[in-house]
Amino acid sequence: MSVITVAAGQSVCSPLPVLGRDVTVPLVTGGEVTYAALDYAASAPALQRVWDDVAAYAPYYGSVHRGAGYLSQLSTDLFENSRAAVAEFLDCREGDQVVFTRSTTDSLNLLATALPAGCQVFVFETEHHASLLPWQDARVTYLDAPRTPGQAVEALERALADRDPYGPALVCVTGASNVTGELWPVRELAAAAHAHGARIVLDAAQLAPHHPVSVRDLDVDWVAFSGHKLYAPFGSGVLAGRADWLRDAAPYLAGGGASRKVARRADGGVDVEWHTTAARHEAGSPNVIGAYAIASACKALTEAGFDGLVARERHLIGTVRAGLAEVPEVRVLSLFGDEAPRVGVISFVVRGWNSSHFAAALSAEYGIGVRDGLFCAHPLVRTLLGGDPQDAGECGAPDGGTTSLNAIRVSFGAGTPDEHVDRFVRAVKELVRDGARWNYRTEDGRCVPDRG
Repeated sequence: MSVITVAAGQSVCSPLPVLGRDVTVPLVTGGEVTYAALDYAASAPALQRVWDDVAAYAPYYGSVHRGAGYLSQLSTDLFENSRAAVAEFLDCREGDQVVFTRSTTDSLNLLATALPAGCQVFVFETEHHASLLPWQDARVTYLDAPRTPGQAVEALERALADRDPYGPALVCVTGASNVTGELWPVRELAAAAHAHGARIVLDAAQLAPHHPVSVRDLDVDWVAFSGHKLYAPFGSGVLAGRADWLRDAAPYLAGGGASRKVARRADGGVDVEWHTTAARHEAGSPNVIGAYAIASACKALTEAGFDGLVARERHLIGTVRAGLAEVPEVRVLSLFGDEAPRVGVISFVVRGWNSSHFAAALSAEYGIGVRDGLFCAHPLVRTLLGGDPQDAGECGAPDGGTTSLNAIRVSFGAGTPDEHVDRFVRAVKELVRDGARWNYRTEDGRCVPDRG
């Protein structure tokens, strides 16, 4: 991996090769430009390494845990070795289970079905909907948005101190916000949870692609993340952690693979003996390509070295934040303040602009892909924008005026070249100074170029 040196004298690694880095897109003003993918927080491009590994395996694809043939045996070994690779990537404890799911959302919904009877759940309103909403069938305490990491820990400690001390409890917290990119005090929150007899699950969807995640060091009970944010976009996710609640719960899905033995009873019914391993919650033919892609991405990031990846991302964050700070009309959204450590996720609004209009202009006139809306974190974004966190929101729908309660999000990662963030900063400045060069209209709730 090559190394570059930035102005401050800090050596950082060059971008990792990703698919799509040479894709060109048309501009409404004429011509084409290399696409600047700056929406990593939604879905990151596949690492070239991941794509190559999957392509090399594809001819050998076979059923998993089902067949005696060579390809089935090879695919089964690949699937289980992928599980071991993910456990190593997450620094899991002995006895922890790694369950392959479809996504972070799926992982947390699985855990929600495994909660013991009477379990109390504590979750901040700042969570992404994937970690905010799965607990509807439990007793849920929603905590207000804190304004410092210390306030987050204090709020959780107060809430846990007031709970029923004899029943099970679970805390759900994000590792890095999908709106502000700010890092949360996971280790301290885990300590607070355990001090009050509660367990904790970490939503690492936005953290794992940017920073090392150690289940052991952070002392979390479970961690969930998605492959498509970890440069492995093949519809797979992970729930990893303690086995007992998962082992004691009914299978997430009933079917082949989750069952060890099925027999008819004399009365006409069916007796089922379920697996007690991760297979208990992996019924059906597993997504071996998705699992292998995640394992490949885990290995690629580890081999690249998170120290260099983090240093380079800090360089890109500094470039974006410094550029936006030069535009008085731009307000960057933050819970914990400018000095808070963060990953490459930055949300902002532009005075005098509808956020959907601004994002559409970035795409159509500059070939830059960002996100606009409420980012499936409606209460948090509305709190940051000064609205009522209980207001309903429609992601990305322009209201026809110049202001709206939604925002613009730029996000980047290991595959982002400097040119993309430089072009983004330049485009923001030009749009604010000169306005859009094209007319736009609302179509199906989206702001799009008017080609009529």
